[in-house]
Amino acid sequence: MKKLAGLYLVIDPSQEHESLLNKLKAALKGGVDIVQIWDHWPENQSKEAKLKFIKRAKELVMDFQVPMLMNQDWRLALETGLDGVHFDRLPADFPTIQAKLKDQYIGLTVTNDMEAVLMAEQNGLSYISFCSVFPSPSVESCDIVQPESIKKATKISNMPIFLSGGINQKNLEQLKELPFHGIAVISGILNEADPEAAAKKYKEKLQY
Repeated sequence: MKKLAGLYLVIDPSQEHESLLNKLKAALKGGVDIVQIWDHWPENQSKEAKLKFIKRAKELVMDFQVPMLMNQDWRLALETGLDGVHFDRLPADFPTIQAKLKDQYIGLTVTNDMEAVLMAEQNGLSYISFCSVFPSPSVESCDIVQPESIKKATKISNMPIFLSGGINQKNLEQLKELPFHGIAVISGILNEADPEAAAKKYKEKLQY
């Protein structure tokens, strides 16, 4: 499996699905490298509706040869044949789950706690994502990550590092002195009038 890097788009399935899929296609045209489905479904969303949405989203990303991951719900990822799972926290029975996710990407959200980074390294995860580098309403549960924490992670792990939380076109430049392999974005692409153009701008700024 190739190491993940670049522009990581998190899509929010609580949004109207037809519109969201159109935005996803545009963002893929703009150069998105990885897609994650956030485990944030509309209240009382049926299993059938979830499966239908994932199938359509998966068809889009396959056209662009981009990996798609599921947030937290590893069972749904397996059932729909996605490329992996991103965990906000590792389940208590993670060793059992990891065995079922063989040959798939597994990522983990981390903050300033180096124990979590070390745990990800010891378990051979695919990447870690620091949250939150800037204040963001979509990541209220995350602490603000200190730059030193990101630098420390490179000393105890060789995993790709992603940065997430409140990243936009204006503040991205503030991160260029930090060691990272990609950024995760939600509203910075999905809330733009032209998601394709927004994705292209992020890609250009990532070419340090």
